[in-house]
Amino acid sequence: MIDAAIDRFCRAIDLLIAGALAVMVVLVFGNVVLRYAFNSGIAVSEEVSRWLFVWLCFLGAVSALKEGGHLGTDMLVSRLPVGGKKACMLLGHLLMLYVTWLFLEGSWQQARINLDMEAPVTGASMAIFYGSGVVFSVCAGLLLLLQLVRLLTGRIGENELVMVKESEEQAELESLQAELASADAQQDPARVQSASGTARDARS
Repeated sequence: MIDAAIDRFCRAIDLLIAGALAVMVVLVFGNVVLRYAFNSGIAVSEEVSRWLFVWLCFLGAVSALKEGGHLGTDMLVSRLPVGGKKACMLLGHLLMLYVTWLFLEGSWQQARINLDMEAPVTGASMAIFYGSGVVFSVCAGLLLLLQLVRLLTGRIGENELVMVKESEEQAELESLQAELASADAQQDPARVQSASGTARDARS
């Protein structure tokens, strides 16, 4: 039930991201057309687009956290036994929760400081700008806590213990290296030469 609620929440975030991106396109493209064709423009275009871009990035980071889409490497963790993977995941989540707390504290302070500050064009409170960090920190912290609870209660599968995945190019390179090792073990010179050449091409 909780997983279904998280999925619906992340889909709502994806819709918000799509909406923000659409508004940005309209504002920026419309402003360009107005300036070149009619010597006019949308006064709030630059400021609103900049704010939407910041919110888009932070909301996208929440969605990526849920999907495990952030940059990382599994070169070491993927080779550990299950116990080692769980220990690394536990340590990683504790560190991420600490960093998220620091980010929340800083964003909240900035939002409070700028609550009465008005944006130069729209006149809106600058707290809206810094509020993106608060929203991200709260959502990311909740996701991390839920994942940590699943880990500690044993409700997480082994395939989920590796939080990030290598790029497709790295996976292809490892596959070619495995093929090379297999061909070498079978003493097949033709396969060794072919796999070696393909692996060199993948590295380049």
